[in-house]
Amino acid sequence: MNKNGKTKKARNIKVDYLARVEGEGALHVKIKADDLLDVKLKIFEPPRFFEAFLRGRKYTEAPDITARICGICPIAYMLGASHAMEDICGVKVTGQLRELRRLIYCGEWIESHVLHIYMLHAPDFLGYEDAIRMAKDFPEAVENALRLKKIGNQIMTVLGGREIHPINMKIGGFYRVPTKKELAVLVDELKWGLETAIATVKLVSTFDFPDFEQDYEFVALKHPNEYAIAEGNLISNKGFNVPISQYDDYLIEEHVEHSTALHTHIQGRDGCFLGPMARYAHNFKQLTPTAKQLAKEAGLGKVCKNPFKSIIVRAVETVYAFEEALRIVQNYEQPDKPAIEIEPKAGTGYGATEAPRGICYHRYTIDDEGIIQDAKIVSPTAVNQKTIENDLMSFIPARLDLPDEKLQWQCEQAIRNYDPCISCSTHFLKLTVDRQ
Repeated sequence: MNKNGKTKKARNIKVDYLARVEGEGALHVKIKADDLLDVKLKIFEPPRFFEAFLRGRKYTEAPDITARICGICPIAYMLGASHAMEDICGVKVTGQLRELRRLIYCGEWIESHVLHIYMLHAPDFLGYEDAIRMAKDFPEAVENALRLKKIGNQIMTVLGGREIHPINMKIGGFYRVPTKKELAVLVDELKWGLETAIATVKLVSTFDFPDFEQDYEFVALKHPNEYAIAEGNLISNKGFNVPISQYDDYLIEEHVEHSTALHTHIQGRDGCFLGPMARYAHNFKQLTPTAKQLAKEAGLGKVCKNPFKSIIVRAVETVYAFEEALRIVQNYEQPDKPAIEIEPKAGTGYGATEAPRGICYHRYTIDDEGIIQDAKIVSPTAVNQKTIENDLMSFIPARLDLPDEKLQWQCEQAIRNYDPCISCSTHFLKLTVDRQ
């Protein structure tokens, strides 16, 4: 009953299509009186079959094929596949080629983070249905966002040949590397972008955030010498720090009926949280002094446990990406060769990089001729799905008295904290037919 003694009706809140996320997903919240009975984040994007049709293809094709999994973060897939194949063949990409890979990843972080911050997430905090309506009152902010995103796209184009699904990357490096002059043209825009990214941190830190913290298991890559983007150990704040080759021993996938994405949990316990907040928690010391100071001024501390404040963490990472891009461009020396020569050999290899939304994991087995025998690819959104549902189970009870429309809005905002890329998360599921 409510305060007036009237019996409360059972409520089913259905969001058939989630707005301002990439891909197709829905939310179903089941409430009875004062009890939250169930929350299901339903991902119904059709299975993508990438792992299945990689089998039988040549190992050199893996980066270009997997890049098509996502138009927003193709570099995550290209480098994850490349690292896994290089792992099998005993090759390590170092020096300026490694720096160029890091640079193009900075471009991907910039364009993805800026898109999320301004176009997908900021409207929630400022009370707008979308960025188009927000632009009427904040035209300069939206114009700056478009310019920032364009800088990320320019980096992708200079190094990758085009901004969507780049074509210039390969196992061992690149088909062609840029000259110093070609990279130098980026400097002025990168400097402008850095100043604007700093202003972005200051802007989003003024938003009104719900008082909501959770005891997350943060999982990210950890590198001893740098803020982890493309390499590192698999680390958790609750008990492990292992090579990426042990990923499958710790992160376990399972099928749930309501989703075409597999759910992931940590061996012996619940789900985990990937993405900017996890990277920030594990790698705060490796941020630049400017990024650290901005985080401090924004009130983040060394660990942030409020998912709504993930927009600030993304803004801090955007500052870092601009600083790192400037460093690489200004110190660049053109390498003698665009790639390391590689010969295939039979084996299983592992690769993982930090996509904007979290760890993107790859495992491949190839034969002596370099033909792919088996493939496993895990996107960050698939891993985060279980934790998103757990967040909603904790977030909704205090808001059960809200009208359905307002509760729906706040639930959608909570999901957007994760910047889910739903298309990436769907995979082909093994089918077992039991005939009786």
